[in-house]
Amino acid sequence: MEEFAPLKNDLLLRAARGEKVERPPVWVMRQAGRYLPEYHKAKGSNNFFQCCRTTELASEITIQPVERYDGYLDAAIIFSDILVIPQAMGMSVDILDKVGPYFPEPLREPEDLKKLKTDVDICSELDWAFKAITATRKRLDGRVPLFGFCGAPWTLMVYMLEGGSPKLCRYAKTWIYKYPEASKELLSRITDVAVDFLVQQVVAGAQILQIFESSGGELGPAEFKEFALPYLLQIATRVRKRLRELGVKEQVPLIVFPRGAMYALDWLADSDYDVVSLDYSINPAEAVKIARGRVVLQGNLDPGTIYGTNEIISKKVEEMVEGFGGGKQGYIANLGHGTQPFFDPEKLGHFLKEIHRIGSR
Repeated sequence: MEEFAPLKNDLLLRAARGEKVERPPVWVMRQAGRYLPEYHKAKGSNNFFQCCRTTELASEITIQPVERYDGYLDAAIIFSDILVIPQAMGMSVDILDKVGPYFPEPLREPEDLKKLKTDVDICSELDWAFKAITATRKRLDGRVPLFGFCGAPWTLMVYMLEGGSPKLCRYAKTWIYKYPEASKELLSRITDVAVDFLVQQVVAGAQILQIFESSGGELGPAEFKEFALPYLLQIATRVRKRLRELGVKEQVPLIVFPRGAMYALDWLADSDYDVVSLDYSINPAEAVKIARGRVVLQGNLDPGTIYGTNEIISKKVEEMVEGFGGGKQGYIANLGHGTQPFFDPEKLGHFLKEIHRIGSR
């Protein structure tokens, strides 16, 4: 493994491990990207995946918000996308302007599983992702920890079947109710690749990992327990085991974000995840009551709040931090979902400053 500069700000890592901290750490999902004018300048004529696959560009874009909000962000998250796993498995994926993800040849029938690679060499297929992580970690020079991440198996299965951003989840629902065994085969194969990908991100320099179950809310509790939860649990257990086998001595915190599936909080609080990230559909005090100190909580301000006045943002931040018990143990501040392209960067900056001010009381 590479040698890197010592970490100067380990607040987020300490909080993720459940330690008492001086204030709640804060970062933001999709904190690098489209809402920042400097992102568009750096991106130029490159498409999204060209930005991800160009080491220096991915590194520059990752660090842009850390530099813009100097001293107010407690982590960087590598600029990439959850759909790199389907790409590694042999599927073609594009990100189209004003459309989003597009799979020219989605999986539609169980026999389509034959189209996927059976033995994915993750170090070869996603070599560019690991190079970007290593370069970014070096460029950060210990300022803040660096997140790696991946999409969760159910969420990736939805994209691979629907052929793009899910609307009705027609094909994914057809599979789980008509072809449950084929669904579980696909979920297991995605899980295997996800474990390899997460482990190699740590080898490359990632210090904390988040698994995005962005389509969790498309499943009811019983279906989530059958088609999402087992694979999420496998990932956490297997990643930890593999890292130990590789001689990684530090505990790398694991975060899971079951968007739209807050009913799963109680189950995930008893898992190998250190942190459960919450969307804005759950009241902080209620989440604290459910978690009962078994897991650190992350979130969960409605991203739409950032369109409000500074006074409203301050009020909502105060309510949120108070709801999480003041935030000095068992809490990481974040939005309840990612940034949006129309955000005013100054408003997001106000959010970050207020987390510092209110959380330091």
